[in-house]
Amino acid sequence: MKQTLLIIDAQQELIDGSQEESAVFNKEKLIGNINIVIEKARNANVPIVFVRDLDVAGGKGKGFEVHDEINVPLNAKIFDKKATNSFHGTGLLEHLQSQEIEHVVIMGCATQYCIDTAVRTATISGMDVTLVGDGHSTTDSEVLSAEQIIKHHNKTLHGHYNVEHFSMVRNADEDLFHPTHDSYR
Repeated sequence: MKQTLLIIDAQQELIDGSQEESAVFNKEKLIGNINIVIEKARNANVPIVFVRDLDVAGGKGKGFEVHDEINVPLNAKIFDKKATNSFHGTGLLEHLQSQEIEHVVIMGCATQYCIDTAVRTATISGMDVTLVGDGHSTTDSEVLSAEQIIKHHNKTLHGHYNVEHFSMVRNADEDLFHPTHDSYR
């Protein structure tokens, strides 16, 4: 099964916050888990793709770049996006299809926006998804804490399906690149 690790909006300013925005919830654990999964992907020869949001830090400078504590492999593919949906207008879907990717492991920010959208879009685009439950984060909303948002999405997206394709939630310490989606079919 061909697969990829997709890390969305793990950018310096988004993770650390700015004068206008708070840092994401549990940012040290997020960065650590992203690095753990990157290493697992490298050891399994799984390609790694990053998506950066052009709205972060005005699309330039250090704040726009992938967080400097994340170990970005030299051969990682990087796409920039303007929309919440990482697949919209980026060439990401075409890239994954050209690589015949069947399984995507997803991590990054922000849970209720770009992560949720990517999981759902991938399942309707012919891929099974593993969302790393302790590998995505966000900030508090006016209604829910970041921790509540993350827990809600982990519960909602575990077992989410679009007839042929499923999403599962597993943690960074699990064997993410040996998916068990077939147990749901």
